[in-house]
Formats: sequence, C-alpha cells, structure tokens
Amino acid sequence: MVVEDDAEINALVGEYAQLCGFEYRSALNGISGLNEVSHRHPALVVLDLMLPDVDGFEVCARLKACDATRHVPIIFLTALNSPQTRERGLRCGALDYLTKPFDPDALMASITRYARPETHD
Repeated sequence: MVVEDDAEINALVGEYAQLCGFEYRSALNGISGLNEVSHRHPALVVLDLMLPDVDGFEVCARLKACDATRHVPIIFLTALNSPQTRERGLRCGALDYLTKPFDPDALMASITRYARPETHD
C-alpha cells in the first residue's frame, strides 16, 4: 500500500513494490489510506509525511494504536530529512525512514526486508 499524495510518485513507488513481488494499492491522502488499510491489511505501507488531510505521523499513530492494524509494517518515504522528523517517524512505529529523492534499490531492499504476507480481513 502506498499512501502518497503525488500520483506520479505513488505510481512509481507502486511499480517498485510490484518488482518486489507485491500487489500495489494506492491512496492519495491519509484518510483513504487509513480506510484502505483497515479494510484490507496490506503486506506493508509506504507512507509520506506531508499529506493533504492528516499527516503521516498521525496515520502511523492511528494504525499502531489499533489492534487490527498494529502489525502492519510502515516505511516512511518523505522529503523531510531532519534528524527530528526521522526520530519522530521511527518513534511512532515506522520500521524505516527513507528520504526523497529516493534510491530505488534502498526502497526495494526495505520493502523486501519488512513486508509481511498480506492478510485479507
């Protein structure tokens, strides 16, 4: 699952997820991402911080606070590259924090490392 408001970046990240052997699902804002993850638990969420409705920190916190979605791995992929945002992202429950512009190999390595088999609830 890719939660990214830039449709082109969303699709590009989705292509890399597919190269890693995963189905690609998309959300262009935080609320639709939360709804989609709650409806059908993905193998992993690649999550932007700067979204048009709720930010990625809030999306991450809500997913980790819910028993049904707490197990879903989260990777942040964002343009925000300060030590404070990186620390905050990892503290709220993300397993990795990658920055844009991103290295495709690093993204695919992180997806492969952290993704879990999808469960369809």
